[in-house]
Amino acid sequence: MRGLGTIINTLTVLSGGVLGLLIGDKIPERIRVIIVQVIGLTTLAIGLRDVMDTENIVFPLVGMVLGGIVGEILRLEDRLASIGDFLRRKFAKEAAESSFVNGFVTATLLFCVGPLTILGAIEDASGKTPQLYIIKGTLDGFMTIIFAALYGVGAIFSAVSVFVVQGSLTIFGTSLDSLLTDRMRLELFSAGGLAVIAIGINLLEIKKIRLGSLLPGLIITRFWFGSSHRRMV
Repeated sequence: MRGLGTIINTLTVLSGGVLGLLIGDKIPERIRVIIVQVIGLTTLAIGLRDVMDTENIVFPLVGMVLGGIVGEILRLEDRLASIGDFLRRKFAKEAAESSFVNGFVTATLLFCVGPLTILGAIEDASGKTPQLYIIKGTLDGFMTIIFAALYGVGAIFSAVSVFVVQGSLTIFGTSLDSLLTDRMRLELFSAGGLAVIAIGINLLEIKKIRLGSLLPGLIITRFWFGSSHRRMV
């Protein structure tokens, strides 16, 4: 069944979020903090692994720099925050603004950025058993428990982002795969690794990075590598 993986991933995020709300007040603060820190460290490790796979760091570097500039011009981070604030005012008026928005934006970017999102969509579009999205959904569900306990209901609304983003990618999964060579896929995932590292840094509260602004870098890296590679050939 095409799209089954997206449905599974959406449901794991919803289930994890509800569970996090139910048991959130029973999790001591020190335990919540250490779990988020471990997730942050793991996220850093995943991002570093993807970045280190690049055959030329210039491609993801320039792609993400240009993407960051475009993201700031388009104010993507602010627009994401506005969506989160709109959802908070619409569905969770009692929630603290910063907590809701932080939960929505952090969970959305963590769940929707990275190689598993793209590769999983290609697999999901094939109609085969969506193993990648099942693995990703398990991880996302566990992390949503913590995010919901930490940020509240805002984290649950990231399920909407997961459904929309992964569903859209799955619809165009076959076409997406045909546009990527093995080398192009490698550099694209390396650029995604930089974004994943940024997520880990935010989770560890080392430095606040405007994650939404980095998203255009994934698109720019793909097309810039394609044009540069053709010129070299």
